[in-house]
Amino acid sequence: QVQLVESGGGLVQAGGSLSVSCAASGRIFSGYVMGWFRRAPEKEREFVARITWSEGATYYADSVKGRFAISRDSAKDAVYLQMNSLKPEDTAVYYCAATRRGTYPYTSIGDYDAWGQGTQVTVSS
Repeated sequence: QVQLVESGGGLVQAGGSLSVSCAASGRIFSGYVMGWFRRAPEKEREFVARITWSEGATYYADSVKGRFAISRDSAKDAVYLQMNSLKPEDTAVYYCAATRRGTYPYTSIGDYDAWGQGTQVTVSS
């Protein structure tokens, strides 16, 4: 079972940028899909972005498209989420997730079977 640990959250002003990272213990193989989800206060967890480990194919939620970028480093078994032009509504706990199953486009919580503990991102107005 893959274990995931997020890092890099923090406080940033609206319009600023922040990057969060996810380190995986246990080898990530080509069949994996890695995702980022978030849960804002008093809201349910929602999909943000995902990337296929082998091809690097990405998919984004409409709310972050053009502002966020997901990437992976296969040598480090790590996934990153670069967040630009941040808005107060991006404030949330951001979770990294991994799966070797699920169905395209891999945007549902149920597609993923390994989760990190989350890292807080706060965007001030």
